[in-house]
Amino acid sequence: MIRVLLADDQPLIRSGFRALLDVEDDIEVVAEAADGAEAVRLALDHRPDIALVDIQMPGVDGIEATRRIAADPALAAVHVVILTNYGLDEYVFDALRAGAAGFLVKDIQPGDFLHAVRVAARGDALLAPSITRKLIDRYVTQPPVPGAGLAELTNREREAVALVARGLSNDEIAARMVISPLTAKTHVNRAMVKLHARDRAQLVVLAYESGLTRPRGG
Repeated sequence: MIRVLLADDQPLIRSGFRALLDVEDDIEVVAEAADGAEAVRLALDHRPDIALVDIQMPGVDGIEATRRIAADPALAAVHVVILTNYGLDEYVFDALRAGAAGFLVKDIQPGDFLHAVRVAARGDALLAPSITRKLIDRYVTQPPVPGAGLAELTNREREAVALVARGLSNDEIAARMVISPLTAKTHVNRAMVKLHARDRAQLVVLAYESGLTRPRGG
């Protein structure tokens, strides 16, 4: 069962998402929060698998709530997915660095939304296609910043991280590198530990920021 925490200051938005989630046999909404501080408290109380967090809330916003959840070892298993009305802005980059596992725009189709929740629950990075394209475009115009820990990666780990940054799953990475899915997962996990990345979304950011991966055509 995928346990979900909803955090949005608009009751109508929360009720809409809850209506979609509650009819699914494998998903359960365990709590609702109206601001970031309440979201952090309820995350501690309920230990959900997924926290769907609005980026703009009164008081403690979604970015700070994400940062607090990501910084708490007791909440290491909670995957924060940011909900936004906008395709991309500075909040996206701040939230990724704060520890968000991904982003969803609120006008997403219901079927895509449910699929996204299940993807995030598996621990995969989750970025809406429009956000991914703009995220990559952002790094076309930015010089790479040397990433701490990159020198510690083996060649195979670097290759795996670069493929994660291209949006490939472990199975796809395995096929590309001609290794087993388990070995692909091991390379990715070891790279995350060495780079101090909370999840695959942060690996994507690190790969582009460091210049390990460059946008095609960039």
